[in-house]
Amino acid sequence: MRRLLIAAALLGAVQTAQAADMPDFPVLRGSFPEGLSSTRAIWDGFYVGGQASYGSSNMNFRGANDQIATGLMAYSPLTLQDVPELGKSSDQRTGYGGFIGYNSQWEDVVLGLDASFAHGNFHGGSSPTPFRYINGLGQLATQASSVASVDMKDFGSLRGRAGYVIGNFLPYLSAGFALGRADIDRTVSLLGNFDPLVTTRSSQKDHFVYGYSVGAGVDVMLVAGFFLRAEYEYQRFATPVDININTVRGGLGYKF
Repeated sequence: MRRLLIAAALLGAVQTAQAADMPDFPVLRGSFPEGLSSTRAIWDGFYVGGQASYGSSNMNFRGANDQIATGLMAYSPLTLQDVPELGKSSDQRTGYGGFIGYNSQWEDVVLGLDASFAHGNFHGGSSPTPFRYINGLGQLATQASSVASVDMKDFGSLRGRAGYVIGNFLPYLSAGFALGRADIDRTVSLLGNFDPLVTTRSSQKDHFVYGYSVGAGVDVMLVAGFFLRAEYEYQRFATPVDININTVRGGLGYKF
C-alpha cells in the first residue's frame, strides 16, 4: 500500500512539472482555435472588372412623330389626330461590357462611385396601318403613314453606391445618371391627290440619349483582390421615344 501511495505522488509531481513547462495554447474546439475571429473584407480603394449581361428593352413610340407630322398638315385636310398612332415594342438581348469604380469604407459601411458600360444593341419599331381619308365620291383623297424605329447600340451609367459589409459579401444599392448611344428614325408621309408624295423625316445617327439609373447588387470577395459581382439595373431614357431597359449582369472584378 505504501508503495502505491509513493508511486502516485511521484506521478502527480511529474505531470505538474510538465504542465508548468508547456506554453499556453488556445483550447481547440472542432477545427478552429478558440479566440480566433473571422475578418471582414476590405473594399476601400479602386477596382475594375468585366461583365456579361442579359436584358430586355421596352420602347413606347406614342407621340414620337407628332412634332414632325404637324408640318405636313398644310398639305392635307387631315389633322394631327388622323396620323396613325404609333405603338410599343420590346426586345431581349445578351451583351458584354465593363465597370470601374472607387470605394470608401468606414467599418461595415461602404460608399462609392461606379461607372458601368454595356453593349447590347436593342432594337424596336412601330409601323401601324396607314390612315386613309376617302372623299364624298368614294375616292382616296389622302393617305397618312407613320413609322419609327430605334437601335440602342451602347448604354451605361455613372452611379453612386451604398453598401454594408457582411463577411466577404457587400450587398449594395445604386442610383445615378444613365447615358446611351442610339440610332432614331422617324418618318411621316402623306399621299393623296397631289404630286409628289410629301414626306418629313427625322434621322438621328449615333445620337446620345440621357436618363437615370437605379439598381441593386452584391459583390463577393474571393481571394487576392478578386471579387464576383451580380446585379440588377433599371435605366430610363428621355427621348422622343420612351425607352427603358432592365438588365441583369454577372462579372469578375479586381480591387487594387
